[in-house]
Amino acid sequence: MAILRNVGTTMEMIKWEHSIFALPFALTGAMLAARGIPTLWQVAWIVVAMVAARSAAMAFNRLADAKLDAANPRTRGRALPAGLLTRQFVAAFVVVSCGVFVLAAAELNRLCLWLSPVALAVLLLYSYTKRFTRWSHLWLGFADAIPPAGAWIAVRGTLDARVLLLVAAVTFWVGGFDLLYACQDYEHDCRAGLHSIPRFYGIPKALMAARVAHAVTVLALAGTVIAFGMGGIAWAGTLLFSGLLVYEHAIVSPNDLSRLNAAFFTTNGIVSALLFIFMAADILVRR
Repeated sequence: MAILRNVGTTMEMIKWEHSIFALPFALTGAMLAARGIPTLWQVAWIVVAMVAARSAAMAFNRLADAKLDAANPRTRGRALPAGLLTRQFVAAFVVVSCGVFVLAAAELNRLCLWLSPVALAVLLLYSYTKRFTRWSHLWLGFADAIPPAGAWIAVRGTLDARVLLLVAAVTFWVGGFDLLYACQDYEHDCRAGLHSIPRFYGIPKALMAARVAHAVTVLALAGTVIAFGMGGIAWAGTLLFSGLLVYEHAIVSPNDLSRLNAAFFTTNGIVSALLFIFMAADILVRR
C-alpha cells in the first residue's frame, strides 16, 4: 500500500490533471492531420504519450528544483521539500514515465520513435533553464507546444509546415502564462539568483511581455485557421479564446497578483478545451 500512497502523492505533486492544458492542442493537430477523426489506436497512444511525457517532465522538475522549492515560501510545502516522497522514488517515477512515452511513440510510428529522445531532452532540460537564461518561459512554451506537431507526425508519419503555426500559438500561450506565474516568485528569484523576465525587467514589464506573447498567440491561431482553410466555427472559437485572454489580463495588475491562483490556471485548461471543441467541430463540418 505504501507504493500506491507514494504514486498518489506523486500524481498530486505533478498535478497530472493539468495535462488538459496541451492535450486539446495535440488532438487538434491530430484531427487536422487526419482531416477528421484519427483512428482509436492513434488517439489512445497520443493521449498516453502526452500524459507520460508531462508526468516525466513535471516529476523531473520537482527533482531538479527540490532545494529551490525548500527555500521558496510558496513551494516549500511540496512533496519533496516536505519529505513526503524520497528522491529515489521520484527518480524511478521519471524513468518509468519516460519508458511509457517511448513505448507510446513506438506504437505510433517509426518517426515518432526516432524523435522521442529529442522531445524528452527538450522537456527535461527545461528544469535547468532558469539557471542560465531569462527566456526559460519560452522554452517551457515550446516544450508544451511539441504535442501538436507530435500528433501530426503520429497520424501522417511526416511533418507539415502549416502545423508549426499551431506550435507557435501554444509556445507563446504557455510562455505568456509562465511569465505571469513567475511574477509570484519575483523576490525568491532575486534572492536565489535565478533568471526570469520579472527578475531582470520587473513585474510591470513582465506583465506587458505576457500580453505581447498572447497577442502573438492570437495571430498564430488566426494563421492556423487561414492556413488550413478553416471556416466560421474555427474563427468563432479563436475569437472566444482571444476574448478570454483579454479578460484574464484585465484582472491582473502589478499591484494585485492575488488572482494568479490555481483556479486561474485551471481555467486556462478549460479554455483550451473549448477552443478544441470549436476547432474539431469546424474540421468535422468541412471534411
